Amino acid sequence: MAKMWAGRTAGDTSKLADLFNSSIRFDSRMYREDITGSIAHAKMLAHQRIIEEHEASTLCDALEGILTDLDSGALVIDENAEDIHMFVEEVLTARVGDVGKKLHTARSRNDQVALDLRLYLMHRVDEIDDALKTLVLSLCDQAEKHRETILPGYTHLQRAQPIVFGHHLLAYAMMLLRDIDRLNDTKKRMNISPIGCCALAGTTYDTDRRYEATLLGFDDIALNSLDGVSDRDFVVELLADLSILMMHLSRLSEEIILWSSWEFGFIELDDAYTTGSSIMPQKKNSDMAELVRGKTGRVYGDLMGALTMLKGLPLAYNKDMQEDKEGVFDACDTALLSAKIFVGMISTMKVKEENMKAAAQRGFINATDLADYLTKKGMPFRSAYKISGEIVALCIREGYVLETLPLERYRAFSELFESDLYDAIDLSACVNRRTSAGGTSTRSVDQQIATIRETLS
Repeated sequence: MAKMWAGRTAGDTSKLADLFNSSIRFDSRMYREDITGSIAHAKMLAHQRIIEEHEASTLCDALEGILTDLDSGALVIDENAEDIHMFVEEVLTARVGDVGKKLHTARSRNDQVALDLRLYLMHRVDEIDDALKTLVLSLCDQAEKHRETILPGYTHLQRAQPIVFGHHLLAYAMMLLRDIDRLNDTKKRMNISPIGCCALAGTTYDTDRRYEATLLGFDDIALNSLDGVSDRDFVVELLADLSILMMHLSRLSEEIILWSSWEFGFIELDDAYTTGSSIMPQKKNSDMAELVRGKTGRVYGDLMGALTMLKGLPLAYNKDMQEDKEGVFDACDTALLSAKIFVGMISTMKVKEENMKAAAQRGFINATDLADYLTKKGMPFRSAYKISGEIVALCIREGYVLETLPLERYRAFSELFESDLYDAIDLSACVNRRTSAGGTSTRSVDQQIATIRETLS
């Protein structure tokens, strides 16, 4: 296949070099953005009288036809092409002749690929944003159902204080809201048009970059042509955002894996999101959560790959930058699929409320409230803390929980204990007394849900 860049050299590379150099196998997914950008470029060239109106019309009609044919499958992308830009230009020239060769006036593949990548990734951000909003609402729905479901809260993976399950789920909803915010903040910096920067120095043609940027829906143009073609900050920033998102999903995966184990027994995942064992018929494995946890490392690798690829590059464009795409495409695909999987997992999981409450009682997680009870009766906190610890030790030795230990046994430790003690250490009461902003009380959970829904609306 003849190379469109042949001239200075014969363009006669080996088959192995062609394969090594080619990016069509992964950048072909940007065909829609490439054609959209070319249509806008043809219109700008005619607007500035660099080409004739009828030529621009011919180009635009032919490009629309190529897009239609690619969408329908009537036209198949040639994997022998060097990249998607060359493929589209070759098909265009084959269909309209020499006028097709005018399309590349006042642009380079350097600014063209930067344009395509920005347009494509902005669309992917929107897709991921939509999936995350759906996931946040799924978490809110479950939180609403379990606004009173007692669960042991943990520190150091040890039972610590009572919370409600809805409160725990909403912690992840808050993380995902930050992820949504980060993605949209990155999109603002991505929404800058590089087209017209050409190879690195701009062009001698009287172009109108702002007109072309407006046609494509950009907020602004790159103000330095060197920066316009060499900037991949938006790729790194998106990969960092997706790495943080995957870290959040991985943490939730770990909890789901623990909660669904026999040892915890707090939830049961729907069969649609589990697998079995080839030799152990009793197994119900939380493989989807495990895969999300595992794929998190893959997205981290994509981020490190981009940072490492860019760290030693001089300005402006270098072929190394072809390596920006596979990683960020992979990270977008992985994050989007992980978020969608989580929507189904969260919305269909069965919550075992009795197991959660039993674990909370056996964990003596109302011991802090027991100490607070004595403190409010006038005992110094450190003394109250010591007595509460001694009572917990007694309960463990004799098989009680704090709620079942008789009052006379309490009074052997302090005469401050009275019958109102049991109301003070009731787990539901312990939860609902935590009325501070952002706390675990049912009222606070309701407020959090309302705030999240309002934010998303």
